[in-house]
Amino acid sequence: MVSMKEIANKCNVSIASVSKALNGYSDIGEETRNLIVKTAAEMGYLPNSSARTLKTKRSYNLGVLFVDDAQSGLTHDYFNHVLESFKRTAEAKGYDITFTSGNVSGQKTNYYEHCKYRGVDGVVIACIDFYAPEVQELIRSDIPVVTIDHVCDGRIAIVSNNSQGMEELVNYVYGKGHRRIAYIHGEDSSVTRVRLACFHRTLQKYGVSVPDYYLKAVSYRDADQAAIATGQLLNLKEPPTCILYPDDVSAIGGINEIRERCLRIPEDISIAGYDGISIAKIIEPKLTTLCQDTQTIGRMAAEKLIDLIEQPKTTLIDKYTVDGTLFQGGSVKELRCR
Repeated sequence: MVSMKEIANKCNVSIASVSKALNGYSDIGEETRNLIVKTAAEMGYLPNSSARTLKTKRSYNLGVLFVDDAQSGLTHDYFNHVLESFKRTAEAKGYDITFTSGNVSGQKTNYYEHCKYRGVDGVVIACIDFYAPEVQELIRSDIPVVTIDHVCDGRIAIVSNNSQGMEELVNYVYGKGHRRIAYIHGEDSSVTRVRLACFHRTLQKYGVSVPDYYLKAVSYRDADQAAIATGQLLNLKEPPTCILYPDDVSAIGGINEIRERCLRIPEDISIAGYDGISIAKIIEPKLTTLCQDTQTIGRMAAEKLIDLIEQPKTTLIDKYTVDGTLFQGGSVKELRCR
């Protein structure tokens, strides 16, 4: 095993300097720090986690609380990319991650108790009912918390710019000549409310009114529900020319219903999704969708949580917004008559 002394000899610095560089102390020059960190990595140095924990009073372990209604876990097409970026950033800064489930040795505990039992330094929360009592207990606790896609008073939040995303998507569809635009949106949440308000606001700007029967609520990532809602819209006396979906998995459900009716996309009906998961770019035609920047969301969540842990007095408690980008795909037809 490589020791700090060996690293110090290699870099021609003191053991104290090596310790400061590897433990994140600020009273060491940046050039020296970079040299030591690079040399340590090249030599295969691994810190003694037990000794580091005793010295810093931290576990270097971050909790992840993620429970979506579909119980999809790591197969969640959107969040698994956020988590991968979060994990990669945390590990680069010397932290491990632990999932918070509310179970200890088969016995049910609440989320706060589980976090204390695991000794996590902080926790990131996403894809959950933020208003549930045990989630609120954790949010209001003494444990550093960062939330994803939900804003809580007194906590750092990393949110996808749903307002910008929906406006860009509606602008694109409108620019293609569509005026009869339906929206199959997700169940009630802060994300849904923002997207829905921006959907109406953007169309109102163009003088386009949306009848109530063009709006359908389904659970996020539920292809079956989305297929049923799509069928209801297609059965209307005056069906929409374009249907927007709350996510790309729901859009797949819509595609299945449309094709079962022997209709063509986009020749007979145009559609657009949201999220930008990988399948959107390999189906035919490629799905028009708003791609969320999962890499930046995950990275920022890790960085802000670690800042909160290591520099609690100077870290700004704020909402950080991450823009998405439109993938035009080929599922929205250009209408000549507008």
